[in-house]
Amino acid sequence: MNNPHSGGALHYPFMWLLATILWLPLAQANDLAIHGSNTVGATLAPMLVEGFLNSQVDSPVINHNNGTDNETILIGERSDSSIRVLVAAHGSSTGFSAMNAGEADIWASSRPVKPSELSQMAGRADLTELASEHVIAIDGLAILVHPSNPVNQLSIDTLARIFAGQINNWAELGGRNQPINLYARDDRSGTWDTFKSLVLRKNFTLDVAAQRYESNDQLSDDVSRDPASIGFAGLASARSSKVLAISDGNAPALKPNQLTVASEDYPLARRLFMYTPGDQTTPLAKAFIEFALSQQGQAIVSRSGFVSQNPIAVKPALNDNTPVTFKSLTGNYQRLTVNFRFSEGRTRLDNKAQRDLSRVLNYLDRHNQSADDLLLIGFADAQSDELRAQMISELRALSVRKALAGEGLRDVAYTGYGHYMPVGTAGGDSGRQRNGRVEVWVRTP
Repeated sequence: MNNPHSGGALHYPFMWLLATILWLPLAQANDLAIHGSNTVGATLAPMLVEGFLNSQVDSPVINHNNGTDNETILIGERSDSSIRVLVAAHGSSTGFSAMNAGEADIWASSRPVKPSELSQMAGRADLTELASEHVIAIDGLAILVHPSNPVNQLSIDTLARIFAGQINNWAELGGRNQPINLYARDDRSGTWDTFKSLVLRKNFTLDVAAQRYESNDQLSDDVSRDPASIGFAGLASARSSKVLAISDGNAPALKPNQLTVASEDYPLARRLFMYTPGDQTTPLAKAFIEFALSQQGQAIVSRSGFVSQNPIAVKPALNDNTPVTFKSLTGNYQRLTVNFRFSEGRTRLDNKAQRDLSRVLNYLDRHNQSADDLLLIGFADAQSDELRAQMISELRALSVRKALAGEGLRDVAYTGYGHYMPVGTAGGDSGRQRNGRVEVWVRTP
């Protein structure tokens, strides 16, 4: 054996140790780090990263686990360099903490930023601004039961009482005489934050008997094996479980699908976000976000099982309660899977709506249609005065018309439909937000 201190070859264990020491810093050097939501990070973010890297590199992307649960490394090789991306999916709140600490370039979140988080980032970035808040997909929070369960729909109030333990046997809901087993996401999850906000609200507390999960997929798989179960997960993780229709107040029960989720009419629809730190956003992070929001990136969103923001035209099945005047108004039209919504007041488009303007224009270009083929229909939340509701609904539609004109699409037809045809509970925060909308209808070719 050679003496490591002699002029001969180095001792092999020493060579291995030296190589390991030299390699370790490189192994930890990520060019882009995305931290946060399991809903976003389990499948969608890696697919978007792979698509982005394929547009940037010369060879197939290498995808491997770094040895930590719910973390993925993706590497793209170029002739002169490589791009290494980390996706860490441990919950929405962990993503904010990582970005706040400078450890994440992008925060993936299945809920909007909280006021407390805005305060912590104050002075560095306003996460509510268009440059920092990016809606990358729409998801429906799916309410899951075993495929053999005879129950088909629930109201939000009934759902809340189930998860609070106030309704604890399926027989009370028209099902079999058996105790209800509860499955819920864990406290670090944006899916849990969404469920708590939209379902439990401030009136109910989750039953301590509920089983908690870090993973959407694992929760859904367990629900599909337990005939007495009910749980919630992102729509893309429904897998073998049965998905229930959900109603909000007097509005009709809706099942999550392409139209109801993309338009956010479904009571438990939610936006999936990526946040970037304003002026501190790196060029690589900006390029990735631009790709994710593009038509190509949104096609990947669709393939991942989430709902893309690329509009498609659908002939909706209007229910029996739809007014005859509305059926007549829309008889020669199909509905685009996009609603324009408002950030504050009644006429200021939110960040998603500002990006949806170009998506509508791109749809018309792809289908050789023009402004003459569009119809904007505004809706108001519940008002005490019918004329006031009509005025608000028309002002909303007019706001979208003006915004489209600013993009070069002028003289689009518009009208208001007052506070009729609500999609949520009148006066409730989530219902009021969803009721105040502008639908986009396109003439049937």
